[in-house]
Amino acid sequence: MNKAESYKWAAKRVAAQVERHQDLIATLANTAAILKEYFPDFFWVGFYFVKSDHLLLGPFQGPPACVRLDLDHGVCARCATTGQPVVVADVQQFPGHVACDQRSKSEIVMPVANRQGAVFAVLDIDSESLNAFDEQDVRGLTPIVQKLRQIG
Repeated sequence: MNKAESYKWAAKRVAAQVERHQDLIATLANTAAILKEYFPDFFWVGFYFVKSDHLLLGPFQGPPACVRLDLDHGVCARCATTGQPVVVADVQQFPGHVACDQRSKSEIVMPVANRQGAVFAVLDIDSESLNAFDEQDVRGLTPIVQKLRQIG
């Protein structure tokens, strides 16, 4: 299955999770698991919740991660504060990058907004390969994070 098809099927499965939604943590945990299942090359897939002055680790798939991230630097912080997707081909070249795991080489972070449009979380995906993410990933992840608006 190619990348576009994988995103299409992952989005359908996330939509089904949202339709059966009972709990925010459970739905986000299953969303991370679905993405990890469809994209086994993703090194780390998870969510950080936006708090008043930091990001707090949420459900994820992968090795242990940073629990708290400041909002003044890093890829996740950039996404949370701008409300825009951030694609980083080489995390070593991103000013202020926070290295939770040295194996991470590239990253994509997508904002997750609530029904009112406020970003309440970010979806963070890391790869052990350089240049792993591009605009096709943004297009594939956009319907997934848009569907999560219904639970935020």
